Amino acid sequence: MRLRFTTAGESHGRGLVAVVEGLPAGLPVTAEWVDRDLGRRMRGHGRGARMAIEQDRIEWLAGVRAGETLGSPVAMLIANRDWESWQEVMAAEPGDAPRERQVTRPRPGHADLAGVLKYDRTDARDILERASARETAARVAAGALARRLLDEFGVTVGSHVVALGGVVTRAAEPPAALTTADASPVRTLDPDAEAAMIARIDAARASGDTLGGIVEVVATGLLPGLGSHVSWDRKLDGRLAGMLMSIPAVKGVEIGLGFAAAARPGSGVHDPIIAGPAGAAPRRGSNNAGGLEGGMTTGEPLVVRVAMKPISTLMAPLETVDLGSGRPARAETERSDVTAVPALGVIAEAHVALALADAMLEKFGGDSLREMTRNVEGYRSQLAGRWRGAEAAR
Repeated sequence: MRLRFTTAGESHGRGLVAVVEGLPAGLPVTAEWVDRDLGRRMRGHGRGARMAIEQDRIEWLAGVRAGETLGSPVAMLIANRDWESWQEVMAAEPGDAPRERQVTRPRPGHADLAGVLKYDRTDARDILERASARETAARVAAGALARRLLDEFGVTVGSHVVALGGVVTRAAEPPAALTTADASPVRTLDPDAEAAMIARIDAARASGDTLGGIVEVVATGLLPGLGSHVSWDRKLDGRLAGMLMSIPAVKGVEIGLGFAAAARPGSGVHDPIIAGPAGAAPRRGSNNAGGLEGGMTTGEPLVVRVAMKPISTLMAPLETVDLGSGRPARAETERSDVTAVPALGVIAEAHVALALADAMLEKFGGDSLREMTRNVEGYRSQLAGRWRGAEAAR
């Protein structure tokens, strides 16, 4: 069994829909659990006016009854409150009036120009409405269900901002401290960096500019052996990277030491394997690999960093070409954020949770949560027995 999800909807359409398939039957879920992560996604210093309009909450459409999944696809609706102001612009049926709020001046860095060329459109709104990061709300809803499954097996996923607008935090805190990141308006664990980040955001807003940054996602409680080395498409590091690179504006993903490993000798990169206590599994003396070796989890914390470029909508727009006249122009300005890096952490958590839940289902299967739990416990017993046997042999 594998976990799959898809989304539908436009930024200013009636709403967004998330469909998640592959969850076992009997998984306890509530709208409050999902809404919590949707609320976390909306916060952060530097967000735009849209977040003051929306109040993201889900409505169950299918796949849940009496607070438990049924084993069938789960469908959720997130209504767009801003739809009331955009009904005529985004109407699905044809009308006599000319289309309003057309976008003919594509923004550098956005999907606008490549999209109108690929799909043979004249109005870039047909592209930007779906390419908008608003769609990530549906991904976060799907990720919340994946997180709920992981929670049953003691796996936690958290994140914090490690760089924003050129301001870099001090060394990362232990994974347990990630739960405090939400208390920061920029979701960082470094109070000194927090103040500098807020100042950079305010300066960028005043100059009509935008800022990017880097978030770190950490997952703990993972069993060793999720993913596989046997085929390219089963390697968990590749699956994680692909998921995270699909987030709008993400331009880089690294695991563990990442690019820094390329500058070190092997002796300074690979994690020594150390014998554990009597009857316990070996452990790593460090975690430079970020919890993944050979495309599989090692049992150490999974550490992934995600880099986001500055948002492409600038209030002081760059040069572009008007699609109608072909003449030079200034790019379109749509209501937007100065930075969405704090929200990126929540969105990246959702993608990591989806990839890990998929890997759990791939290994342990089960049509029901009870069956999957038995399979997981059997694997835990197998691992424990292996090391008890090794200890006896010594």
